[in-house]
Amino acid sequence: MLRRSILFAIAFLILASGCARLPRTGVTSLKPATLSELRGYLLSHKADLDLFRLRGPFAVDLQKDYPVRLSATERIVADLYLSAPAEKSSLVIFLHGYDNSKEDHAYQAMHVASWGMHSLVLQLPNKGPWVGNGKTLARIVDFIYRQPESIDKRIDVNRIILVGHSFGGSAVAIAMAEGASVAGGILLDPAGIGKDLPKFLSQVNKPVMLLGADEQVSATRNRDYFYRFIRNGIAEVSIKDAVHEDAQYPAEFPLQFFASEPSEELRITFVSALTSVAFSLGSTGKFDYAWTSFGDAIKTGRIFNAKRK
Repeated sequence: MLRRSILFAIAFLILASGCARLPRTGVTSLKPATLSELRGYLLSHKADLDLFRLRGPFAVDLQKDYPVRLSATERIVADLYLSAPAEKSSLVIFLHGYDNSKEDHAYQAMHVASWGMHSLVLQLPNKGPWVGNGKTLARIVDFIYRQPESIDKRIDVNRIILVGHSFGGSAVAIAMAEGASVAGGILLDPAGIGKDLPKFLSQVNKPVMLLGADEQVSATRNRDYFYRFIRNGIAEVSIKDAVHEDAQYPAEFPLQFFASEPSEELRITFVSALTSVAFSLGSTGKFDYAWTSFGDAIKTGRIFNAKRK
């Protein structure tokens, strides 16, 4: 009881000072002068998943509650994470799942941006309809593709990447089926919803990587649909012992402070894999680099159920 009281006292003091404990991942020792230099280094060396555990080399500018203006009357609220390099770079767009929010992907977005890729985390209706959210997501991509300067002039419209968690994964697949101009999609333990989802999945024609929880400990609704019905260009892996919620990373102090170390480690594995895949898609248009980076983790069993077609 005394120990718990002390922990709460420490938590209160740190919260009062506005500080937050970051995961013990450290910062990369790489010091590239430009984004091109970083890409050149990474692509010329062995792909290593554990490298992406570390915070990347670039500073990040966060703009909370940024309004994406689709029209004079329609605005989508988002958090925008802009990476520091002056060169054009990928835009990674995140969508939350059921009963979740943009804040649930705060650490992931910040981490990805520290590796030179801009991030936009959307807030859409968090109880669906998910087909509607997917179509809205497609319109957002189309708007940014036509007017990237409305977000930032450094966005490379040929390197837009969609990321969706849970039912947000269904929305990402639907956006891709609707013809969203993206380099590919990353599904964070996606959940399938809607009788028309198989039809949408069969129309996806861009690379997709599915990063799943461990189905022996956390089965997700209709997750098998994605690999089954996307005809080609999809790869899937599972993270040992991870549950559905580990595919998010809110980066809020109380959650991190009182979370068990194994849970934090699994979330770090998700964010490492996510960053590797986003870098791979943004730099090469394929996920081969990321797939190679998973090699050691697959050998040790941290990542399993690896398959692709």
